[in-house]
Amino acid sequence: MAVYVDEIRDWTLIARARGLRHTHWCHLTADTEPELHAFAARLGLRRSWFQKKSDRDYRWHYDIVPSKRAQAVRLGAQEVDRRFIGQLMIRRQRERDGEDGAVVGPRCGNNPNVRLADGDQQAVDEFRAYLARRRDGGPVERYPFSDA
Repeated sequence: MAVYVDEIRDWTLIARARGLRHTHWCHLTADTEPELHAFAARLGLRRSWFQKKSDRDYRWHYDIVPSKRAQAVRLGAQEVDRRFIGQLMIRRQRERDGEDGAVVGPRCGNNPNVRLADGDQQAVDEFRAYLARRRDGGPVERYPFSDA
């Protein structure tokens, strides 16, 4: 198990748009969340600074400023580049999605990387056929899932 920090980057445009005080930071992450939180506590980071949008989010991390990065390296964090962090995120996503590589995402049917369940795929196919009939001026029945 390990903790990683990538290189410091200039995020001035994002920082100004969001009204943030710091304009330069990097990412602190680890092989496991418990390990990351333990390390972050040693750095004096607040748990509220942890970034994870949902239980399925595989991009969890802390943003840290240059002084905290230097401290993290002194405490044993491995210095890596953005490419390494990207590969780590891909590995997390694959582990999350299981061995079959199924991707769970928006269920709209427009994302070619989303593998839908059979029932969902049937609903998408029926809706596309309905839209094609409307577009082509063919007979259009009321769509079965509409309230109208």
